[in-house]
Amino acid sequence: NDLYTQVSLVFFFFKQKTAYEISACLVGSEMCIRDRSTWGSFLFKRNTYIPTSRIMSLSYTLDNVNPETTAEHLVNEYVYKHSKVTTENGKFKILPQSQKYTFKTDVRVPKLGILLVGLGGNNGTTFIGGITANKYQISWNTKKGTQYPNYYGSITQCSTTKVGVMDDQEVYLPLREVLPIVDPNDVIVSGWDISNEDLATSMARAEVFDYDLQQKLVPYMKDIVPMPAIYYEEFIALNQKDRADNILPGNNKADHLETIRNDIRQFKEKNSLDKVVIMWTANTERFCVITPGVHDTAENVLSAIERSEKEISPSTVYAVASILEGCSFINGSPQNTIVPGVEELARREGVYVVGDDFKTGQTKIKTSLIDFLVGAGIRPKSIVSYNHLGNNDGKNLSSESQFKSKEMSKKSCVDDILNSNKTLYRSAANIDHQIVIKYVPSAGDTKKAMDEYISEIFMGGQHTLTLYNVCEDSLLAAPLILDLILLTELLERIEFKKEDQDSYSKFDTVLSILGYLMKAPKIKEGHPMVNALSRQKLAIENLFKACAGIPTEDNLLLEFRTN
Repeated sequence: NDLYTQVSLVFFFFKQKTAYEISACLVGSEMCIRDRSTWGSFLFKRNTYIPTSRIMSLSYTLDNVNPETTAEHLVNEYVYKHSKVTTENGKFKILPQSQKYTFKTDVRVPKLGILLVGLGGNNGTTFIGGITANKYQISWNTKKGTQYPNYYGSITQCSTTKVGVMDDQEVYLPLREVLPIVDPNDVIVSGWDISNEDLATSMARAEVFDYDLQQKLVPYMKDIVPMPAIYYEEFIALNQKDRADNILPGNNKADHLETIRNDIRQFKEKNSLDKVVIMWTANTERFCVITPGVHDTAENVLSAIERSEKEISPSTVYAVASILEGCSFINGSPQNTIVPGVEELARREGVYVVGDDFKTGQTKIKTSLIDFLVGAGIRPKSIVSYNHLGNNDGKNLSSESQFKSKEMSKKSCVDDILNSNKTLYRSAANIDHQIVIKYVPSAGDTKKAMDEYISEIFMGGQHTLTLYNVCEDSLLAAPLILDLILLTELLERIEFKKEDQDSYSKFDTVLSILGYLMKAPKIKEGHPMVNALSRQKLAIENLFKACAGIPTEDNLLLEFRTN
C-alpha cells in the first residue's frame, strides 16, 4: 500500500473479476505477483530503484474480464476474421471465415538472462551500456548540453497503439502497458566474444557513445569480460583473425557444443535466472553449404557436430546449444544459421527460433517505401542501394563471401510486396535491385546510405526518388535487440486454443510474427512471407490487443463517418 500511495504504481489488477485495470507501467527487478492488498488486487512489485523514465500515468479499464482469468493468467477470447480464396469458373471465390481463439498469457514476469554471441562488439557494448545508463539514470554532457538516457527506437518501450476513442479523441497506450513485459533495466547480460577485451575497452574502441558517457560507464563495464567463443576462421573474414585471442581450443565441435551448453547452465544457475534468451549479434558468417545428411534433419545436424563436419558453422553450434538447453535463439545476422535440421530440433524440443538479420535502417525504410509505392499504384523498376560504414561489421563485410550473405538478405526484402500487385507486375516481379556495401574506416559506426528508386508512373512517365540516410548503426540496433529478446520472452508466456480444442498450444517454433525486426524474416516452409513494414508492426500490435481483450483496430472510424 505504501508503494501504491507514494508513486501510484500498479501494473495489473482485477476488481471482483469484472474489470481489468492498468494504472501504470513500472515493471521492476525481482518482479513478482506476491502481495494481495486490501483493495482486492494483485501487484507487480518493484524492490529497488525507480527510474522516472519508466513511470506512467495512463490507465484503462476493460469490462467483462474472462472468468478464467486468475492472478497468474490473463485469459481473453478473440474472434479471428479472415478469408479463404478459391477459383471457380476462372474467377476468385472469396469465402469469409470466422474462428474463435482463446489466448492465455502468463502475467508472472520472470527474472531474465541474456547471452549475446559477440558481446564485445559494437552492438553488444552499446546494448549493455544503454541498459546500464537507463538503470542507474546516468546523464552525460555534450556540446548540445546535458543528455539523459532513454529507450528511443524500442517499440516495446516507446511505441504506442490505439486502444479506442474518448469523446472526439483517439486514445493510445504504450505497448509495454498492454501486456506485462520484462523491465529492460532488470535483465542480466553476459555472453561470448572472440576478443578478450573487457567491455570498457571494447566500448572505447567502438566509438559509439559520447566520451563523457563512456567515462561514466567505465566503472560498470571494466570488469565484464566475455567468455571464450567458438572460432572457425573459414566462416568469417580473415581480417578478423587478429581479434581472435579468446577462443575455445581445438576443432572438436562436439566439445565446443558441450562447453557452450555448460556456459548457459552456469550463467543461469549463478544468477538464479528463470529464463535465458540467446542471440547471435556477432560477425556475419558466410552461408554454409546446405548438404544432405548434414543439415537436413535434427539427427543429422547432431551427428554432423559429433564428427566435426566442416560445413557446421559456429552460429549453428550456438543455436543447437541454446535449443538443447531450452533457450530461445535469435539470429541477428544474415547467414543461414537456422538450417532445416536446427528448425526441426527446435520444434522437437519446443523452443523458439527467430531469424534472420536485424532490420535497422536502410532496409526498414525500403520495406516501408516500396509498400507505399506499390500501394499507390506506382510501378517500381529499379532500386540501387549503396552504403558505407567503418565499424567492425563493415570490415567483416568487405570480404566477398560475408558480403554475399548480407546481399541476399537485403535483396529479398521487397519480393512479396512487388508480387502482391498483379496489375503492376503481370508475371513474377523482376526489378533491377543492386546492393553495394563499402568499408570506410573513417566513417566509424555512422553508416551512410544512399538509395535511388526509379518507378514508372502515369502514361509512361518516370519518377525518381533519391534518399540520403545517415544512421548510427549500433544505436539503432541496440533497441531492436532489446525488442527481439523481450518479445520472444513474452511469446513464451502466451498460449492459445481454438474453440473446438480442449488444451492450449504454443505458437509455431519459428516466430515469424517478429518479422518487423528482421531483414529476412524466417518463416516455416509453406507459410506466406510478409515484408511490408506496416503489416508486420500491425501484427504485433494486434496480438497484444487480442491477448489483453482489447478490440483490434480497422481504422474505419464508423462511429464518426456514419453519424
